[in-house]
Amino acid sequence: MTYAAYTTFSANLMRKIIFSIMILISGILYAQEKIYVYDPLADARFDLQQAIQKATQENKHVLVQVGGNWCPWCVRLHGFFQSESVIDSILKTDYILVRINYSKENKNPGVMKKLNYPQRFGFPVLIVLDAQGNRLHTQDTGYLELDKGYDTEKVKRFLLGWNRSAVDPASYSK
Repeated sequence: MTYAAYTTFSANLMRKIIFSIMILISGILYAQEKIYVYDPLADARFDLQQAIQKATQENKHVLVQVGGNWCPWCVRLHGFFQSESVIDSILKTDYILVRINYSKENKNPGVMKKLNYPQRFGFPVLIVLDAQGNRLHTQDTGYLELDKGYDTEKVKRFLLGWNRSAVDPASYSK
């Protein structure tokens, strides 16, 4: 083997090794950054029943967040709910939040049927239930977006517009 051939071979081998290392590091970083908000193995029917029971006890509504870990907007909504203090406060005051998985691993068909097939609106999708589990509203979250995130005022207006006192006829007959 000539020196030129050896140098070319060594350079190509080095490029392949560096490329492989970069792919490996990228995979590790991606796995670490991935947030698991939805549990495909969860018993969605049981979780929903528990949320309804808790809502009855606490005199609140249930907010069902349907989505999947595969959906960037679903994960983004979860982060938004936690990071925006005014939204977090409204959620804790007025709602019992339950997340329902919808993915290729588990589409939760029975729960989707009970919720009147909210997946038709895309993901994530929010469903407001009263304390008895009756569906009051299904919200396409696309209307709550702003640029590459969610609009605090739109989300706040949505949550306050569907809380228990907002849908109580007694609130309007004073």
